[in-house]
Amino acid sequence: QLQLVESGGGLVPFGGSLRLSCASSGRQYNYHAIGWFRQAPGKEREGVASISPSGEITNCEDSIKDRFTITRDNAQTLVSLQMSNLEPEDTAVYYCAALYMHNPSYYRSYSVCKSAIYDYWGQGTQVTVSA
Repeated sequence: QLQLVESGGGLVPFGGSLRLSCASSGRQYNYHAIGWFRQAPGKEREGVASISPSGEITNCEDSIKDRFTITRDNAQTLVSLQMSNLEPEDTAVYYCAALYMHNPSYYRSYSVCKSAIYDYWGQGTQVTVSA
């Protein structure tokens, strides 16, 4: 079981940057993919990006591909989401989540942008981008 804690959210102006962090504790961290999701008011939760234990990356949306970067530090059990050129449409609660994989080499076979397959969730951190 993993416990996840997000941090780094806040209020930023249009075009600004933020770095979100997802700190993990618990067992078998290196058997878990970590994903970032976001949920805006009145909208469904959507996938942002995911990273495997070995660092394979999946970007879930074309709109973030050149603006958001996900990284992972297994020694620190930390996954970060660097967000730049933020837009008001990026305003949402951002969550990190962990997906257990019995064999992490099969990461590409998982639908890692779908929230329903994740096992553990953090409490979320608010990101607000002003126009």
